Amino acid sequence: MCALLDTAPHFNFRESLLASVAKNLSSSDDVVRKMCCGTIRSIFINEGKHRGEATIEAVRLIADHVKLNDCQLHPDSIEVFLSLRFDEDLREDETEEQKVKPKKNKHRQNQEAPKPLTVNDKKKTRQELISKAREEVDADLRAVSFTLDPKERKRIQRETLSALFETNFRILKHSMSTSNLRSKANIVSPGASHPLLAPCLEGLGKFSHLIDLDFMGELIACLKKLSGFSDQQDGTPHDSTLSVSECMQCCIVAFKVWRSNLEALNVDLQDFFVQLYNLILEYRPDRDRGEVLADALKTLLWEGKQQDMLRAAAFIKRLATFALSFGSAEAIAALVTLKHLLQKNSKCRNMLENDSGGGSLSCLVAKYNPEAKDPYLSGALASVLWELSLLEKHYDISVSSMASNILSMATLNPTQNPVPILNVNPLEAFRDLSIERELSKPASKALSLNLKKRRRGKEFVALNPDVLQKADCSVDKKELEEKLQSHFAVLRGISENERLRAKLNHTLSSINMYKEYKKQKKKNTKLKIIRKKVARV
Repeated sequence: MCALLDTAPHFNFRESLLASVAKNLSSSDDVVRKMCCGTIRSIFINEGKHRGEATIEAVRLIADHVKLNDCQLHPDSIEVFLSLRFDEDLREDETEEQKVKPKKNKHRQNQEAPKPLTVNDKKKTRQELISKAREEVDADLRAVSFTLDPKERKRIQRETLSALFETNFRILKHSMSTSNLRSKANIVSPGASHPLLAPCLEGLGKFSHLIDLDFMGELIACLKKLSGFSDQQDGTPHDSTLSVSECMQCCIVAFKVWRSNLEALNVDLQDFFVQLYNLILEYRPDRDRGEVLADALKTLLWEGKQQDMLRAAAFIKRLATFALSFGSAEAIAALVTLKHLLQKNSKCRNMLENDSGGGSLSCLVAKYNPEAKDPYLSGALASVLWELSLLEKHYDISVSSMASNILSMATLNPTQNPVPILNVNPLEAFRDLSIERELSKPASKALSLNLKKRRRGKEFVALNPDVLQKADCSVDKKELEEKLQSHFAVLRGISENERLRAKLNHTLSSINMYKEYKKQKKKNTKLKIIRKKVARV
């Protein structure tokens, strides 16, 4: 069914096939789910086969499916939306009336202008016939070919985009309502009640440049609530039931929405900086996604305008503490961001001075408070980056070299920068080191398996499912039957031989026991005779 829909999306029963495939996008069977997702992605990518009609039908079916199941579906059912492609300009074209109005107004202003000469009736009818013939030819060409009229293509893409954003906003509202209910009931199980939120946020970040400006403010307010931000600075943890990765994704999407509109929105994003500052230390490698953390550092701190000095100092100190506490991939992403902040804010380089008094710059808070929830109230400028001295002795050479490179900035002028080691952003640095870490894992298990294979011999092959699937199954049935018969005949002969050997051993042991019994009996009779003779004497 998936193959038929993929190869012939113009099939008569396309609607029924699409409905069945869309229903199985969240199937519990991994094979069925992956096959259906691959088919829907192929439909979204290859719009030339169906001129975009199947795309809008599939998006609407998925939207209805999400609505009926109350947003409780497998994340793969929404991740297929990431394969959609839209034109940059999807604004509605001006109608003929709107185009004619300026001409009418201009004609009224220039009433004294001479009127154009009228065309003869014969020429007029001839021009009308030619235009009608051209329209009919164009209509026939559009019916035969798979190319869409630009206006029709824009209309289909606008409807697809509206259905897509309707689904995403429904998931956001559902996540907000469930988060409020669960927080009131004191139930905490991050990620359990909103499985579609992570792919929804990823889709919003990808298509943020297509969102209408009228919804931007409401969307950012919604993302702020979902990220778990609270105005209380009493040190209590946020009440969000979302995971740390999902909260970071909310911050990422908010900044992408803001930057995709050329930073034209009059929105204060300070709350998202505060939330990221608190979420950094809540990160756990075995529970959260490190790639999302690196993307958050890249989006909020690496890109964009220069950071405020107090906020930059707070993040520099927090990232140094973070790099000292977690793995090498997370540490290199934090150090790359830390170095970038020191390059952009040269006054924060005083934190590299390793004296007893800490940083030499005065700030609002005279003493560093590592437990402060607001970066402006942390007093990070009064602290020293002693963590870098320990990171110089890190077991990973890339982390230790980066820490040494950052410490060398203390001896440079504010206008100078050290020789770059890694010319990448935090996300790229995290991915590169993660790949290196995977490749450098010890292959002890593989070596032991190879040794076992050598001991077994060259002709031995383990009959596991992978080997059976890769094997050539084109075998003669008669030959296979003969081999199996001979094989099982040998097995039966072996089992019969073992049974006969057991009987023979039992019989031989019985005979030996009987012989021993006879010998013992003869000895006893001889002893009795001797005793009688002795008694007579």
